[in-house]
Amino acid sequence: MSAPETEPQVRLYVHPEGAEPVRADKAVSAFFAGEFSRSRLEESFKGGNVKISGEAIPKKRILEAGDVVEIVLPEIPPAEVKPVEIPVEILYEDEDVVVVNKPAGMTVHPGSGTGEDTLCHAMMHHCKSKLSMAGGAMRPGIVHRLDKETSGVMIMAKTDRAYYSLVKMFSERDMEKTYVALVCGVPSVRTGSIQKAIARHPDFRTKMCVCDDLSGRDAHTDWEMLESFGSDAALLKCRIFTGRTHPIRVHLSSIGFPILGDYTYNFQKNKMKKIEPPQRVMLHAYSLKMAHPVNPEKQIDVSAKPPSDFLNLIKVLRETANL
Repeated sequence: MSAPETEPQVRLYVHPEGAEPVRADKAVSAFFAGEFSRSRLEESFKGGNVKISGEAIPKKRILEAGDVVEIVLPEIPPAEVKPVEIPVEILYEDEDVVVVNKPAGMTVHPGSGTGEDTLCHAMMHHCKSKLSMAGGAMRPGIVHRLDKETSGVMIMAKTDRAYYSLVKMFSERDMEKTYVALVCGVPSVRTGSIQKAIARHPDFRTKMCVCDDLSGRDAHTDWEMLESFGSDAALLKCRIFTGRTHPIRVHLSSIGFPILGDYTYNFQKNKMKKIEPPQRVMLHAYSLKMAHPVNPEKQIDVSAKPPSDFLNLIKVLRETANL
C-alpha cells in the first residue's frame, strides 16, 4: 500500500529591483534555502522546468532585476515501507491485529540511518502489506514501540479500526504489560513501586531522566524480584502503568539498580567482575494482556520467552553467584 502521490509544486521567484545580476541557479537556491534541497532544484533545471516567459532557461542564465522565474519542482516520491522477507515470531494474529515477538537489535520502524531491516519491513511482508497506515506510511501498523535493544511482545494494527482503538487503549493504559529485566545489584526488599515523573534530559536530548512533577510527566513502575544472583545481580518482573520513553530503564537506574548492559542509564562494566558484561540492554517485554481492540468480549493474552542471550546470561549468573 503506497502513500498518496503528491502534485508537483509551482513556485515563482522575482529577481528584486536594484539587485545585482546573478546566475539563475544561485539566485533560486539562495531564495529557497531551507525550503527545498539543491538537488531538487537541480532536477527542475535539468528537466526544463525553470522558465522565464514560458521558455526554459539554463541554470547559468544571468537574471536581471525584474525577471520573473517560474519553477516547477519535481514530485517527491511517495514514502513507503517495502515488504522484506525477514523471519519474525508471530504470537497471535487475526484480521485486525498481529502480535509479534520482536528480536533484540531490530529497529521498529524506519528513521534516520536505518535500512530495510526494520520490524515494519518484516511485517509488511508477513501481512502482505495489509497493515494500517493511519499512523503514517513510514510507520505501518505501529501503535507503540520497543527500543531497538529490547526484545519481546509488541502488538501492531492491521486495520484502521484496530489502530484507533489501540491508540485509545494505550492512552488510557487499558491493558497489562509485563517486562523482565536483569539488573545490577540486589534490592533489599522483594517488591517496590516507583512513581517519579520523567522528562527529557536537559543536557542529553537522547536520554530521559527523573525530575519534579512540574517539569516532567507522571510515570509509574511496579517491580518484583523473581531471583537474585549472590549480591551481583537480580531478575526483576516489572509492570508499567504510564506510556513514557524508557520508563523502566530510567526508574530502575534512579533507585540504584540499572539494567545490565544499559550504558545509557548508568550501568558500569566494572560492577560485574565475575561475568562478561552484556553488550545490550537486558530488558524483555514478557507479556501483554488486554481486551481485543475490535471485539472487546475477546481477550488477547500472550507471552514470549526471553531470547537465548537473556537466558544464557541468567545461567551464567547462577553458576557464578557463589564464586
